[in-house]
Amino acid sequence: MNRLITRKIVENVYCLKAPQRNFCTGVAAKIPTSNSAQPTTDHPEEQGVTNKIHQHDVAIVGGGLVGLALACSLASMPLTKHLNVAIIDSNPALFSRPSIKKEDPPDPRVSTVTPASISLFKDIGAWKYVQQHRHAYFDMMQVWDYTGLGYTKYNAKDANKDYLGCVVENRVLHSSLLSCIQDIDFQKTIYPSKLTTLHRNSSFVGVESKSSASPLDQGHSVKLDLSDGSSLCAKLVVGADGSKSRIRELAGFTTSGWSYSQNAVICTVEHSIENRGAWQRFLPAGPIALLPVGDNFSNIVWTMNPKEATDRKTMSEDDFVKDVNYALDYGYGPHPKSSTLGNGGVLSWFKPDVTLSAAECFEVPPKVTKLASQRMVFPLSLMHANNYASKNVVLIGDAAHTVHPLAGQGVNLGFGDAFALAKVIAEGIAVGTNIGELSLLKKFEAERKPANIAMMAILDGFQKAYSVDFGPLNVLRAAAFNGANYFSPLKRSIISYASGEQKLPLFT
Repeated sequence: MNRLITRKIVENVYCLKAPQRNFCTGVAAKIPTSNSAQPTTDHPEEQGVTNKIHQHDVAIVGGGLVGLALACSLASMPLTKHLNVAIIDSNPALFSRPSIKKEDPPDPRVSTVTPASISLFKDIGAWKYVQQHRHAYFDMMQVWDYTGLGYTKYNAKDANKDYLGCVVENRVLHSSLLSCIQDIDFQKTIYPSKLTTLHRNSSFVGVESKSSASPLDQGHSVKLDLSDGSSLCAKLVVGADGSKSRIRELAGFTTSGWSYSQNAVICTVEHSIENRGAWQRFLPAGPIALLPVGDNFSNIVWTMNPKEATDRKTMSEDDFVKDVNYALDYGYGPHPKSSTLGNGGVLSWFKPDVTLSAAECFEVPPKVTKLASQRMVFPLSLMHANNYASKNVVLIGDAAHTVHPLAGQGVNLGFGDAFALAKVIAEGIAVGTNIGELSLLKKFEAERKPANIAMMAILDGFQKAYSVDFGPLNVLRAAAFNGANYFSPLKRSIISYASGEQKLPLFT
């Protein structure tokens, strides 16, 4: 069996390296500029567009964070770095990257990158580019609710870690991933257009091969028509085009989910001192999070009902800052007392005679002094594709699932999808399987679907549990907070799970 696998690997690597003949001839157009509507490629002899349909191994629809993470992962692995990859996205940032100046205030769109995702970014060579720009590691996170009955404080040292996560602006992550694939000798073509139609299971006349596949395999492709009138085909089409995925719609994937009837207000704020921790308080209308982004700046993610979101977006900056400080301090209820347990408090039965270190005591977050960006509002919902894979087509990231932002896990689930899919593609190549085969893509789905559903269920449960203000339920929630705070094994397990490095706490 081992000899068979070894022989298959050698045969397929040889196939990937073998030169391919083109199915058509034609004069290439002039090399396009960065503002041109023509596809761009790393190989000068292939630049420009003919009237033929180009064949690719993989077409990634969506050049955002998750789509680029997949491209970088494919470019970094020996068995997949020879694949010819198309990236379809009309985002101008893919062609003329905006200058990111350290003196500029942070963009309000940020991501909390988990240790597991950071490790994967390092593996593909992208994290070194992140480190050239503003980012903020944090080693402490405090979570509490407005009743004042309980809180939990997580420290990285509780799980023998250096940090719990790193907050990075999305534009920095995107620029870093783009720099990564540009610095690798990797066959990629970026199509600055939008997908309009998808045709499956057909053979196409006049296909110009850029694929590593043999000509006999080219009939097993998906044809994609773009909004600029051009077309391409690929053995595998990856939908990484977000929650309103065009690929998901055209390929006929069904979804389940619901709206939360909540909006998230996000913005950048400034302090008089540097914020070194992550803070989250559950309020009657939804949680508010304060996340460090470096240089005395923090990011606010505040969940509330749509009317409140509209009001807070339009109110004066001074009034908004007052509301933020009110929500993070004494507003809506008292501070939790670090001595609530063991001193006759409402939860004194839970664990008596507890002595806390200074690092474990409740802290008030740093005060916000001013608003440092525009306020943006986004509706919140939960969505999950009932299937991630069909023949020649697969969904990753927000195209497959969207979650509540209360734990900052959405983009990390997407990164997990991207790296898992690249690994499955490599495994398929190793044994000679067509990378668009449903049986291969279902292996990816079987790996990622349970993990994504588990995280979605936890986040949805939190959202629902904190949407009700009811005395007995408030006590139960406080007991849960304190249980996590005072039982070290449970705390370590929760940190590991949230870091993306371990299974559900209850099953470890």
